[in-house]
Amino acid sequence: MKRTHTCGELNKKQVGKKVILMGWCDVRRDHGGLIFIDLRDRWGKTQIVFDPSVAQAAQGLAKEIRSEFVLEVEGKVRKRPQGMENKKLPTGEIEVVVQCLKILNRCPTPPFEISDQADVAEEVRLKYRFLDLRRPSMQNYLILRHKTAQAVRNYLSKQNFLEVETPVLTRSTPEGARDYLVPSRVQPGKFFALPQSPQLFKQLLMVSGFDKYFQIVKCFRDEDLRADRQPEFTQVDIEASFVSRDDILEMVEGLIQTVFKEVSVKNIKKSFDRLNYKDAMNWYGSDKPDRRVPWKIEDVSEIFKNSPFKIFSQAAEQGKVIKALKVTPAQDLARKDFESLESEVKGLGAKGLGWAKLTSEGWQSPIAKNFSDQDKEGLLKKLKLKANDAVLFVADEWAVACQVLGALRLSLGKKLKVFDEKTTDLCWVLDFPLFEWSAADNRYVSVHHPFTSPHLEDLSLMNGSDLSKVRSLGYDLVMNGYEIGGGSIRIHDRDLQQKVFETLKISAEEATRRFGFLLSALEYGAPPHGGIALGFDRLVMLLANCSSIRDVIAFPKTTSATCLMTEAPSEVDEAQLKELHIQIKS
Repeated sequence: MKRTHTCGELNKKQVGKKVILMGWCDVRRDHGGLIFIDLRDRWGKTQIVFDPSVAQAAQGLAKEIRSEFVLEVEGKVRKRPQGMENKKLPTGEIEVVVQCLKILNRCPTPPFEISDQADVAEEVRLKYRFLDLRRPSMQNYLILRHKTAQAVRNYLSKQNFLEVETPVLTRSTPEGARDYLVPSRVQPGKFFALPQSPQLFKQLLMVSGFDKYFQIVKCFRDEDLRADRQPEFTQVDIEASFVSRDDILEMVEGLIQTVFKEVSVKNIKKSFDRLNYKDAMNWYGSDKPDRRVPWKIEDVSEIFKNSPFKIFSQAAEQGKVIKALKVTPAQDLARKDFESLESEVKGLGAKGLGWAKLTSEGWQSPIAKNFSDQDKEGLLKKLKLKANDAVLFVADEWAVACQVLGALRLSLGKKLKVFDEKTTDLCWVLDFPLFEWSAADNRYVSVHHPFTSPHLEDLSLMNGSDLSKVRSLGYDLVMNGYEIGGGSIRIHDRDLQQKVFETLKISAEEATRRFGFLLSALEYGAPPHGGIALGFDRLVMLLANCSSIRDVIAFPKTTSATCLMTEAPSEVDEAQLKELHIQIKS
């Protein structure tokens, strides 16, 4: 028999028609004389009925059916009896009376119920991922992923971008994370690397004159994982020639708007706010701010410069900052909550946390008694405090104070439910530092990567001692506190690229060894160019309102970079190692 319809398309228009359906037994209900089964496939569910007065043989076979049996049924569509309709289902007005049944495959009792309502440990779901993917929510996530990919491809193709594949086996050019290495059998002792990104290849395509490139591409990084990271992940990689930073930002805004219009019910702004890095850190304590939390961090160093509270005034004298976060409304926060926060900030790198709560009876705080009237007046005016507001203080180095209060801003914002998690906020963060000091390496390193162009007006600062003042032409796209894209205008001049390498203490020999093919290409008429990489998994995760990218990847890895279903990574045969000239040492 050949399937005539899916399990999600029949309605009262087909009443009286003979149909053939195929799918899985979702639920079986035996009502004595009648047996009802919800037959499920990717498109939905249809109720099928086994009536002994219609087909005695099918009725007998139906008694054997259990959950997840694969079935083929032929029958006639009829309206459900009045009052028995299921308005939650598109097929809820009809049922199929079975005339012929074939059990295509049987199934043992599944390790968990194939239902969105089932509470199943993630480890079990990942071990039996082929069953987990039968659940409607999981199928909807992957359908959403497909639609998002199609929207991306269609938009970029209409913008004259060409989809070009780049190599998966390439040379190792460490870009911040560890490479996954692949030994070469034909060249013993040498290794390919799986690409962390197609960064160098997309720049080479610009040198080749393709002008506009994109790719939905797999990337690989051997790094510590978390909910929004995987060892292999997908990004939308984009590069264009003869463009400015604004050109890239406007193009990406159009892309994101198109994706939302085609696959999401959410509304977003036509243009995204633009923040510079300093403002993002000062106001939100993060370079990927979640601005749905309506609180901003304030600098109150001036207020406490001459304060009798020595911890704050001495910090100001030493060039540190005193940052404050107003938490409102804070009537539900008690002393024990603030004391708990004090322990939390020490784990974030701060030496301590000060707090004060304004009540109708005055200040409630272990430190406010040390404030002068002028200090209190300054806080009331600058922070616009009112009864039931609280203030958190951190006196420390600028970066520490920002990051600590940024973390508390997010955790308390969620705890006090001061924002709607269904809303969507998108913004750009611009003007990152080109370099940052690495204590581990005892030198400056690139904030993004060494091919990012500095602001041309900051070139003279590259000869100074404080390289953190040099701004990059890099940009990040942030959605609800997640970085969903990052890119930059690239360096297209060989001399400037060499200067950046020297600043990073990458010798000419090392630069040639690691990036020689790119440096050579830059000498042959490289055009000005720039681009961006969008985290495709992360974008789909946010569109689907998931909390983990594992839910929107068909076969993901755990946080220990293992696949519970295939048990990868695994040991290999000694013969395979011998072919690769590799010996495992215990």
